[in-house]
Parts: sequence; structure tokens; C-alpha cells
Amino acid sequence: MAEASTLNCPMCGAPTRSDASNCEHCGARLATVACPSCFGMIFEGSRFCPLCGARVDREVGEATIFPCPRCDEHPTLTRITVGKVMLNECGKCEGLWVDKFSFEQICTDREQQAAILGPAIKVPAPEGREKVRYIRCPECNELMQRMNFAGSSGVVIDLCAQHGTWFDNKELQRIIEFIRTGGMDRIREKRLAELKEAERRLKAGKVAGGWDARDYAGPAYGGRNDAFEVVWAAGELLFHFLMKR
Repeated sequence: MAEASTLNCPMCGAPTRSDASNCEHCGARLATVACPSCFGMIFEGSRFCPLCGARVDREVGEATIFPCPRCDEHPTLTRITVGKVMLNECGKCEGLWVDKFSFEQICTDREQQAAILGPAIKVPAPEGREKVRYIRCPECNELMQRMNFAGSSGVVIDLCAQHGTWFDNKELQRIIEFIRTGGMDRIREKRLAELKEAERRLKAGKVAGGWDARDYAGPAYGGRNDAFEVVWAAGELLFHFLMKR
């Protein structure tokens, strides 16, 4: 990946990198989520995404009533439209709140585009380990679940099964990169292999006789089968993504 170029902050004139979100000198915001293809952070004033080359497509709407679940001062989220997708953004921490329908649309569209557009530019994972902090859903105020997207993407998201998903800065971009590099296909193949193995064990148990149905049933039925446990543990939303084909 090429070195980020040096630009100047429009507020104070200090030099800054084109991949910086805020000016290190005056704190002015420099980049926003504006790429409709990879949802990358783009330096304000740019016409094209420096990561994937897509044309900038961002519209800022009105402030919502939803508080940011990550910021202690709880600034309200602002509604933005990136391409055809409506998101809710925190201008302070640059996190995104995405409702269930919009997230499903993003994942579906990116899977369909993957074969044509190829992989996105790799987004570096955050360095070090941050202290785990459970946050509340902006809509219902209930604590959200922390989940590794698709089970093995390495992107841990905060999920409210009823309302939506919270993404910290660049997490949504990393998920797009995971999908475009074939991550979802690899997970599907793994899950199908596990289900086939569970079916094989079930048939073998029937032949042997004296089998306990709970050893082969899924957890929804009080079962103990590890292969089924993996599928159910992923949650209704991810199960829909993984098994829809």
C-alpha cells in the first residue's frame, strides 16, 4: 500500500497526512466516511476514494435523537447517506450506527460486487488490545452483544439483534474488505462441512443403535452437537447471511 500523501489542514494550515481523520494540531475534522464502495474515510474536498477509486457520494442529513453509544459526552448521531445506504454517524469518534436492513443491504451488495471489483485495499487492524467495553443500543438502551463478524473475520462488532449494529472507526471498511476477499464464501464452506459431518455422525449413530438424539440435535432443541452450536451461536442475522445461498 502506497504511503499516504501530505496535505494541509484547511483550518490551521498545518501539514497532515491524507489518511488522518483529524488535524493533530487544531483537532479539525479532515476525513469522513464518503466512499459508497468500500465505506472508506476520505479527505474532505476529495472527489474520489484514494483506496478503491470510487467517486465520493455522501449527503449529510439532520441530527437524530440517538446518542453515540461510545462517547462519554453522548453527542447525538447525524444521519448521512453514503451511496444508497443510510447510516448514522458520530462526528466525534467517527463510529457508525447501521440498522438491520441497511447492514444486510451492504453485505449483500458487496458480495455481489466482489467477483467484479476484486478485493478492496487492506485496512490495517488496530494495534494493541483495547479494554473491552460493552455499550448500549442507541435505540433501546439495552447492552449489545459483542460478536466476531461471521465467526472468524477478526472484526468484533456490537450487535443489537432487534435494531442494528455499531461499528467503531473503520470497522465497517474492514468488513467490506473481508467480504471482497472471499471471507463469506470460506465461512459458508466451513459451515456446510460441519453440517455434513453432523449428518454423517447422525446416520452412523442410527446404524449403531442406542443413540441419543440430543447428541445430534441443535441447541435450539436442547442438543449438544458442536457443529450445530457454531451455526446457532452466530445469531439470526449472520445465519441469514451465511446460509442464504
